[in-house]
Amino acid sequence: MNFNGKNILVIGGSSGIGLSLIKRLSADGAHIYNVSRSASEEWPSGVLHLPLDVLGDISAIAGFLPEQLHGLVYSVGSINLKPFSRLTEDDFLIDYRLNVLGAVRMIQQSIKNLKNSKGASIVLISSVAARTGMGFHASISAAKGAVEGLALSLAAELATHHIRVNVVAPSLTDTPLAQMLLNTPEKKEASAKRHPLGKYGVADDISASIAFLLSEESQWMTAQVIGVDGGFGKLKTN
Repeated sequence: MNFNGKNILVIGGSSGIGLSLIKRLSADGAHIYNVSRSASEEWPSGVLHLPLDVLGDISAIAGFLPEQLHGLVYSVGSINLKPFSRLTEDDFLIDYRLNVLGAVRMIQQSIKNLKNSKGASIVLISSVAARTGMGFHASISAAKGAVEGLALSLAAELATHHIRVNVVAPSLTDTPLAQMLLNTPEKKEASAKRHPLGKYGVADDISASIAFLLSEESQWMTAQVIGVDGGFGKLKTN
């Protein structure tokens, strides 16, 4: 895909899916603006980085972004798996603030720049757990369900500005965020067997779909939740 001359904001690009996406988009010619608490030594040259916490003071973004922004990806999330009886109100609030309010704040800070491009794309990241009943996922499922609702409303509101809003909903993906779920050969084997395609995800699987949703190849797609989950969310094969 061709991203020459395109300015893309990635929030949370220092590791995992965000890092994979930055590598992919940079190779395709994009100008990358990254916002995250830390930088990555694996970034290609030319990545512009603004260190900040999405839930803290984000006023510096105004002077960081280019006048025209062609894409925004919110690649910040959490995996908080507990029995429902052990989840506290703070657990729900923390997951909601990080997954939903963080995205809201970043989009609000960037909306003028997105409108200036007259054809931008926003991609948010949900989870297969938002639409598939899974035990111990109550807090994160609630937060990711809110992400999907936010995306649908924004897609409707921003359509007249030619801003598309879509969601990628992965299943378990091998990233630092999920390391405790895939830190032994036994866990990896069990996770692979749970998916109809016989494998768990890797960051490149997800970043490829995000890149497509950012690109002009998907210019007639908005308000979609795309499952990139090895069939886990729709199929029962055993």
